[in-house]
Amino acid sequence: MARIKGGLNAKKKHNRVLKLAKGYRGARSKQYRVAKQSVMRALTESYKGRKQKKRQFRQLWIARINAAARINGLSYSKFMYGLKLANIDLNRKVLSEMAVNDAEGFAKLAEVAKSKLA
Repeated sequence: MARIKGGLNAKKKHNRVLKLAKGYRGARSKQYRVAKQSVMRALTESYKGRKQKKRQFRQLWIARINAAARINGLSYSKFMYGLKLANIDLNRKVLSEMAVNDAEGFAKLAEVAKSKLA
């Protein structure tokens, strides 16, 4: 039986990496060895970025809720605790949208939270 060399598989692997490196500058998009390093780094950074995105959005929502709650005379933590006592289960994303777009609705929630705290 004839021996099968690995040229085809190596070529496939190289092309896969070079395709991912498309758009990189210089040798990073042309030479396999350099492209492989750049692609590996880019993939780890993009994985980290997807995790950080969730943290940053939560941080933004909390900042918006805090600002709106302070306008209504409450701190963020007291506002959230008041909502919990009132059995109002709204997530931070929805609350921040209300804080930005629906000030009257948010003020009503703040009043409910205040009444439960007192």
